[in-house]
Amino acid sequence: MAARTKSTKDRPSYRCTECGWTTAKWLGRCPECQAWGTVEEYGAPAVRTTAAGRVSTAALPIGQVDSRQATARSTGVPELDRVLGGGLVPGAVVLLAGEPGVGKSTLLLDVAAKAASEDHPTLYVTAEESASQVRLRADRIKALHDHLYLAAETNLSSVLGHLDAVKPSLLILDSVQTVASPEIDGAPGGMAQVREVAGALIRASKERGMSTLLVGHVTKDGAIAGPRLLEHLVDVVLSFEGDRHARLRLVRGVKNRYGATDEVGCFELHDEGITGLTDPSGLFLTRRDAPVPGTCLTVTLEGRRPLVAEVQALTVDSQIPSPRRTTSGLETSRVSMMLAVLEQRGRITALGKRDIYSATVGGVKLSEPAADLAIALALASAASDTPLPKNLVAIGEVGLAGEVRRVTGVQRRLAEAHRLGFTQALVPTDPGKIPPGMKVTEVATLGDALRVLPRGRQKSGSGPSAEGPAGGPVGSPRRAPSKESADAPRDGDLRR
Repeated sequence: MAARTKSTKDRPSYRCTECGWTTAKWLGRCPECQAWGTVEEYGAPAVRTTAAGRVSTAALPIGQVDSRQATARSTGVPELDRVLGGGLVPGAVVLLAGEPGVGKSTLLLDVAAKAASEDHPTLYVTAEESASQVRLRADRIKALHDHLYLAAETNLSSVLGHLDAVKPSLLILDSVQTVASPEIDGAPGGMAQVREVAGALIRASKERGMSTLLVGHVTKDGAIAGPRLLEHLVDVVLSFEGDRHARLRLVRGVKNRYGATDEVGCFELHDEGITGLTDPSGLFLTRRDAPVPGTCLTVTLEGRRPLVAEVQALTVDSQIPSPRRTTSGLETSRVSMMLAVLEQRGRITALGKRDIYSATVGGVKLSEPAADLAIALALASAASDTPLPKNLVAIGEVGLAGEVRRVTGVQRRLAEAHRLGFTQALVPTDPGKIPPGMKVTEVATLGDALRVLPRGRQKSGSGPSAEGPAGGPVGSPRRAPSKESADAPRDGDLRR
């Protein structure tokens, strides 16, 4: 009570100079005597200042600061090193967040075994599983090492005690939401507990020069659970993404004080564990001897990393008044936009009353506008039942007016396609330097791009002919049609 009384006296209060009535906030009119402008502040606390103290280390010119203490050490997993900017920096705290079952614990257990050595022991603390369960996973993925120490703890003080006993160079905590401090009220995972646990481990990491990997949970919206302060406190924030029904896993850098945030690491999850993919484009392609209608290849950028992906489309006669529009790995809104552009600008009318299914191969998700041209060509190829030329990639954003717009990183995309053996490409105008031996055709409109479709067969049961727009092969000279021939409709053509 004494402390409460003292705190009450220290608070500023207001008093009426006419009748002496007091209140905790200012009022223009005293409710006691009804006088105006008589309420004034009194008893304001004195302003407290912090005196200058002794400094721990003297300030140095930035050129004299030793940067060797921030030299990164490899984790033993090249794909993770790529995202981290070369490896783990001593004293750095990394937060790895992802959905349940995506493979966070499997990846970090593999990192713990590969980073452990006689000079750099590793401590793996699990707060969600027992030590025997982690040992079974380690046997399965062959993540055993003499200098990898394992502990199952949910108490923060016990975790700090293990640090004193093992003195590790790398600490892995799985997860930060399941460890609690006995000195803080609240259940594990609460805002106060997460803030205290993260703060204590960050202080220990900086004092010991120990790298720390924290596993974080996510909410149903995909955001990192816990206070937003957690992301501000740590040095690196990584997002572990992937469809649980697919083998591909992506590690993206959301925040990185030691490197770039536009790098992406690719991993493959299988029964024997998780392995890095230095060339993941093979997961997104289907190898065929002959081209198939309704398929088109594009090159997408995941951060700064180009990946060749395949877009597939299928059109069938609809049995219901409202045709189906089903997508997988593609944004439904962008597919609907390409259908509208094809009908209005490309004059393709065979898509309006048909069920349309579009998807990607290998579980990759294409959301950038650079895949618009490939989506449009795949839909047009499926409608006309004519395949696109073999070894062709399409890159470009398609606008509502039918124009093909420029996208970023065209040269990097073309270099990746050329490395994988593709010899032809459709790109927007002015693509820059072209890889030698690759035939690149610049297209300014969607109509120019549709000329790569040869004349196709008439599909049975499709009513009007599903023949594609007339045109020659990629790279053939384009002839400007006359006004009469351009406006006149042609029989057996998809164009009006």
